[in-house]
Amino acid sequence: MIQTIDFLIPELEVMKKYPKEIFYKGDIRLLDRKKVSLVGSRKPNQYARQLTHDIASKLSQAGVCIVSGGAIGVDAISHKAAGANNTIMVAGTGLDKRYPAINKNIIQEIEKEGLVLSQFPSGVPSNRYNFPLRNELLVALGDILVVTYADNNSGTMRSVEYALKMGKEVYVLAHRIGESEGTNKLLSQGLAKAIYDIDEFVSRFGDLKQKSTIQKDEFLEYCQKNPSYDEVLAKFAAKVFEYELSGKIAVKNGKIQLL
Repeated sequence: MIQTIDFLIPELEVMKKYPKEIFYKGDIRLLDRKKVSLVGSRKPNQYARQLTHDIASKLSQAGVCIVSGGAIGVDAISHKAAGANNTIMVAGTGLDKRYPAINKNIIQEIEKEGLVLSQFPSGVPSNRYNFPLRNELLVALGDILVVTYADNNSGTMRSVEYALKMGKEVYVLAHRIGESEGTNKLLSQGLAKAIYDIDEFVSRFGDLKQKSTIQKDEFLEYCQKNPSYDEVLAKFAAKVFEYELSGKIAVKNGKIQLL
């Protein structure tokens, strides 16, 4: 059921213009949690995929709610690693749609257990003009912005611009030359801080000693380690077929790919 938020969200007052309306599905109590916005490329490398998962998972276990945009790549990894009941997705369409369709199962889980927000009424499709607005709201919600992989001139770098204008700290992973050139440029310009120790980073924003109430999925956790199809089949035979049928994974070139 789509509802309209009828109260002021203080974090959004840093936006250029406070949204006229904000629609939601899910648990609005998550807005009261400490929040970190986590975004990045739709096609991160394996290093970024793994560390995105680790950062989102450990922040979640430390009591921090993860905010992201529901896209494929870094966004989807962040939502999954956080757990559906500890994540906020900011949509770029009306909430009668689940976009992108490849992530419809993830989005549906977040609607039921977490929170999905949108500035756009039902019927609004995925117009490219929507996403800068989506990104501004997404960035505003978080205490900080974490970018795990981004190329120059990407949509993710527009999110960084919002964060800097809002006076928020930006954190990135250190990448090799020629990879994630957008975040490497931020580091070289002194506009972002590098994450070298995930536990130390997480300890700044959450309580590492807090016992997590988020249920973790052992099968998906294992698949994040990039095992072969045969290795996964030997350990989780029934799960492989169950998750493939539900659209959570795909098998490509002898590997399990998370969707």
